[in-house]
Amino acid sequence: MTATSGTLVLAGTPIGDLADAPPRLATELASADVVAAEDTRRLHRLTQALGVRPAGRVVSYFEGNETARTPELVEALAGGARVLLVTDAGMPSVSDPGYRLVAAAVERDIRVTAVPGPSAVLTALALSGLPVDRFCFEGFPPRKAGERLSRLKEVAGERRTLVYFEAPHRLDDTLAAMAEAFGPDRRAAVCRELTKTYEEVKRGPLGELAAWAAEGVRGEITVVVEGAPEPSPGDLDAGELVRRVRVREEAGERRKEAIAAVAAGAGLPKRAVFDAVVAAKNAAQGAPSEGKGLT
Repeated sequence: MTATSGTLVLAGTPIGDLADAPPRLATELASADVVAAEDTRRLHRLTQALGVRPAGRVVSYFEGNETARTPELVEALAGGARVLLVTDAGMPSVSDPGYRLVAAAVERDIRVTAVPGPSAVLTALALSGLPVDRFCFEGFPPRKAGERLSRLKEVAGERRTLVYFEAPHRLDDTLAAMAEAFGPDRRAAVCRELTKTYEEVKRGPLGELAAWAAEGVRGEITVVVEGAPEPSPGDLDAGELVRRVRVREEAGERRKEAIAAVAAGAGLPKRAVFDAVVAAKNAAQGAPSEGKGLT
């Protein structure tokens, strides 16, 4: 980072209730040299609610001009400017403009920091009633039906809780596709209008939620889906046993200990896991042979 370079500030904005704005947001809005906003009209409403007026230049920065405007903002940063990036709701870069600018700033060794704020992802997770110890964010599903179903089937076996954004007019089709890909009994929660007047969290099996959404749903939508259940010992095929051993080996365990741990977790004899590992190794080498012992 050069002595004259500025700072890029990513600022979280309220996902509904403007009173949720972090205190630092008003300070940054009032002092930034450049405020890049996804929607300048929404920015105006936000600054009015906070009682502040941006002292710097206000420019638009949205999906349509993100590629063209990024070099301009990077040059301002390189010249020493403090650039504040705000999107319509939540955190920039999370299914919102921002990634390109952050990547370009990092490439130029320009400092990037953040003003943490409300997050629809974390708020929906907390309200869903589903496990939150491990989760992954999948963003918006593809719009085309075939691509959407294919993408969902790719993560059907994912053990972590899944979080999606979706447009209200596509929610019924997406929930129906989820019920097909994950099974109609998989638990889920549809979180609508979070922190707003008509906030609603609808919980239930995917099949029931799909039928509910068919009647029409309005508002900003976040969908939280339970991860795939752990397979019972009888459901574990040789490939899954080998995969589990490999994961432990890559984490630093010796093969013998990894095989023993996987066998114990699956409720299987160590020999069964060992034979699966040997068979996979021989198949990879193209030379079948008999395992002699746990080494």
